[in-house]
Amino acid sequence: MRSLRIMVASHELGHELKGENDRSISLLERTLIHANTTARVGIWYGEGRDSYDIRGRTAHESIFNLNDGLYRCPGTQQGYSGFSTWTRGLAWAMLGYAEQLEYLRARNPEVPSELKGSYKTFLKAAKATCDFYLKYMPQDGIPYWDTGAPGLAKMGDYLSKPADPYNQFEPVDSSAACIGAQGLLRLGSLLGRDDEGKDYWQAGLTVAQSLLKSPYLSEDPAHEGLILHAIYHQPNGWDYVQPGASIAYGESCMWGDYHARELAIYLSRQIDGKTDHHFYNGMLNLA
Repeated sequence: MRSLRIMVASHELGHELKGENDRSISLLERTLIHANTTARVGIWYGEGRDSYDIRGRTAHESIFNLNDGLYRCPGTQQGYSGFSTWTRGLAWAMLGYAEQLEYLRARNPEVPSELKGSYKTFLKAAKATCDFYLKYMPQDGIPYWDTGAPGLAKMGDYLSKPADPYNQFEPVDSSAACIGAQGLLRLGSLLGRDDEGKDYWQAGLTVAQSLLKSPYLSEDPAHEGLILHAIYHQPNGWDYVQPGASIAYGESCMWGDYHARELAIYLSRQIDGKTDHHFYNGMLNLA
């Protein structure tokens, strides 16, 4: 999802790549094809695809056969398994499809005619992933690092209360919340804050409120990060576990800090009645 911003921005500037046999390649068309494929194989919709078909669940990776291009199976690097949901990957889908919907609505004449159906596909993906987030996240909207993390079974009814970054079983991932909050807000705004999008908008505000105060907003001037309790790579053990603790907590990561700032800019412009900030109007004066 992160590459979509770069690719679409390049198309906006009129750039095209040269591929095999010196053919011109439309980056916008490549982006839409990639996004449609991801929506088809990387997101589930509760339509009986397989035994793990829970609506809105996402896979971190989708594995394809190099010989014929056919889809083989889900996989993951940073999640617990290919059959659980790594929450930062879920958040990338939430925000990525919401932003693509914004782009298609604003720049629809530029979308190739054969891909006009992308809007419907992306809306289905955005709603499904955001609904999954709302159903499987703790009360304050801050997720644990993977919805299938084995230690969650030891935490009782953990979804009915705020997330606990200092628990003894599984770490939370505030970076997923920073990204997911924007997805909820943007989808809610797109669908109408007082209409179909009301629940998404209100949920996004709840997540933002949780993030922008203690224990998630860093209050230590000596700390180099903005948002605490992010997880980079739990399976590989790359996150710092403090002496005496059983899980990682207290650290920041670039994705959380970047999207926390973008979230704050988005909300501040909403409050001040200014033009929304989008990735495709990057030259917008943010003053």
